[in-house]
Amino acid sequence: MNDEKFLRIVDATPLVSIDLIVRNEHEEVLLGWRVNRPAQHSWFVPGGRIRKNERVKEALQRISQRELGVAIADAKLVGVFDHIYDDNFLGAAGVNTHYVVLGFAAKLSSQAAITPDEQHGEIKWWRVDDLLASANVHENTKAYFR
Repeated sequence: MNDEKFLRIVDATPLVSIDLIVRNEHEEVLLGWRVNRPAQHSWFVPGGRIRKNERVKEALQRISQRELGVAIADAKLVGVFDHIYDDNFLGAAGVNTHYVVLGFAAKLSSQAAITPDEQHGEIKWWRVDDLLASANVHENTKAYFR
């Protein structure tokens, strides 16, 4: 789908997505530095949109494989969240973005070979106290830990 058509969808309807709240054996949380919109230039949990006709479990595995290089098969739903942003993936004026997010918790070893995708400049493990105190961690990510 081209950008213009997708922008019309973003303008007209909420998107359904998955966020991955990934912890390691030290109870640290995996965050990525976002280089794209929305939530650009902030630390955020990995995640992505669910595609039409894609089962949630399939989306969970696809998104984790794409964003982390590791397919997560076992995760627990922790809740449903609204993420509303003033901007959109193109930075087009007058169009905000609304995600209905399924938050899933999962475990991953700190030794796992994680490979970030093109939308993350960096990925690192955070202590919960540190991410809550950081001005660079997005508020929608902090909400998972409050």
